[in-house]
Order: sequence, then C-alpha cells, then structure tokens
Amino acid sequence: MTTLQSNLARFNLPFPEAVFNLDFFRRNPVPFYTLAAELYPGAFRPTPTHAFIKLLSDKGLLHTCFTQNIDNLERIAGVPENKIVEAHGSFASQHCIECKALFDGDEMRQLVLGKYKDGEPIRIPRYQRVGCAGLVKPDIVFFGEQLPERFKASKPFAAAADLLLILGTSLTVTPFSSLATIVHREHCPRILINPGKAGNMGQRKRDVVLLGKCDEIVRELCMALGWSEDLERMWATMGKQVELADQQERAKAENAVTANNRREFREDQLDQRSGSFPEFRVPDRFTPANHRACLKQNYIATGSSSNAVHPGRQDSPATGDVTKTGYPIEPLNPNSPIDLDLIGFSYVEHRTEIAVLLIFFSEAAFHK
Repeated sequence: MTTLQSNLARFNLPFPEAVFNLDFFRRNPVPFYTLAAELYPGAFRPTPTHAFIKLLSDKGLLHTCFTQNIDNLERIAGVPENKIVEAHGSFASQHCIECKALFDGDEMRQLVLGKYKDGEPIRIPRYQRVGCAGLVKPDIVFFGEQLPERFKASKPFAAAADLLLILGTSLTVTPFSSLATIVHREHCPRILINPGKAGNMGQRKRDVVLLGKCDEIVRELCMALGWSEDLERMWATMGKQVELADQQERAKAENAVTANNRREFREDQLDQRSGSFPEFRVPDRFTPANHRACLKQNYIATGSSSNAVHPGRQDSPATGDVTKTGYPIEPLNPNSPIDLDLIGFSYVEHRTEIAVLLIFFSEAAFHK
C-alpha cells in the first residue's frame, strides 16, 4: 500500500468513490485535498506520446484532441488550449461550488501544495467573499456532475474527422467512447494504438489496430515519417521546461505557507482533521446493488491518465455488472504512455504523408 493509500484509508471513507463524490465533498473535503496534492499538475512530465500530439499540432495536422485526462499534461505539452477538449475537466481552473465564482489559481496552488506546521490543519480552499464562504473545487467532473458543455458541443468535430487516432483506451465507457463510433464508416480511417484490443476496432474495413505501448508505437510512427528527431527534441525540451516551471511554482507555494510539508501526515492529525466534519451517511443509491445504475446515471466514464487518476477510473464495462470495485489512487508511472486520448484531425493538405502513415501501419498490422 502506498503512503497516499494509507493516508486515505485512515479517513474510513464510506465507499471508495466518496473522495470524488460531490455530496461527500461538501461534508468532508479533507480526503479529496489529501489526494489532490498528489495529482496536482507539476508532479509529472508529459510523455513522448504527449509530445507526438504537440508535434501533430505544430505540423498543422491536429484538429481536436479529446481527452479524459485531468492532469493538464496536454496543456503542459504545449497543445493549443483551443484544440483540447477535456471531457472530465481538469485542474486548470477552479470555482466555488456555491456561488460559482472563479478562484485564483496561484492561491489554489499555495493551499494545495504549500507547507504546514506540525499539527496545523489543512487549509481547505474557500471563496472568502461577502455573502459566501463556499468550498472551492477544481473543475474536474465529480460523481453527480454533468460532463462539460464543451465536450457535447465538440462532438461534431469527431464526426467530421478525416482520420481518428485512438490512444490507450479500452473503449468501454460511454459517452466518451461514442467518439470512436460517430466518425464516418466509409471515409474516416480509425487507428487504435493500445496494449490490447478495444471496442469494435478492427471490424471496419479501414480500421488499423496496433497493439503495444503507446510511446513505442508513436516512436515507430515518427521514424516512418522522418519525424524522429523532431519528436525527441520536442520531448527533451518539454521535460526541461516542465522541471523549471515546477521548481518555480513549488517555491512560490512553499514561500507562501511555511513549515513542514503537510503531506507528512501523522495519524493523530488525520483523525483530528477528519473528525472536524460531520459523519457522512452512504446514500441508498451508492449501495453495491445500485452502484452500477448510479455510475450510468451520473455519466461516469472510466478511462485513465497515466499520470493522474480520474474519479471514474475503474475500467468497468459499458454494459453488464461491475467487474472491479475501488479506485487505484496512487499516481502511475510518469514514464508510461498516456492512457486515454482520442484525437481527430484533418489531413486534407497532407494526404501524402498520412497515406504513408496508413500504408506503414497496414503492413505492420496485417502482414506479420
């Protein structure tokens, strides 16, 4: 068990999903902010696959990047914000859950990542303005919340895509997985890059399925296109920029709130902090018998980021019984490929390059 898992276990959560449940958050935000410190942007660097997405954008090939990741790594990688659709939100902004006012990002970072004196309670972000002292929550989708309007408004982009890349997903969760099926059956090739088979990929005549690690396959793809140096240079530069920015941000946060790092929890501190909030009774809708219906009702999509964990992460199937319960709450290997992105982009002006890409993958996938 990791330190983070151990810390959260001491809160005696009524059910594993409680840390991302809006009703529970209102009653006791401490468990979430314990987790948020580990997931907050800056703890991880983009992978070569993130660099590949940025490279596609720089070459004028990327139209839209749909992602379920909440770790901001697409933004950190330099993918233009107007090309990113974060279906489950992200840590990029935060609002008061009562008055909906925007909360300052620097102040949020200081509270989440800052250092605390021994015995000092966690400072929970609140919107301290006249008439409101509501809790502040990052703009990530919790249980009981709808997906962002931007996701719904952007689905036509996928439907009109000339080529769809699907990176690292089992395609088992709606509504996000529908992006893979709404592209034109005859005119839009679909390329799956994933450790295992996913959804109905491979059933259409223009499908290409490449099984393996995303980072490795992306590197092979770039080698075939003559982009290897561009990719590696971009990824190396990206790492240095992230490291410098992280050092600056952490120094700012640590100077704002002094003393010992508040992640060094002591058991008595945890008991004291969690005990300051009223007990949370598990609603009937969260009983094991109703768990699946609750997930479906609240649009919980599974999917995951390699570098941050989404509240819906459990890879439960789109239909049928829940096969796994509980949520992996430890950060994953920062060097592993991103888990869940669907990228639709136009290649109208680059058909020669993309044709080479498709021929290369067709041979690799079907002539082994």
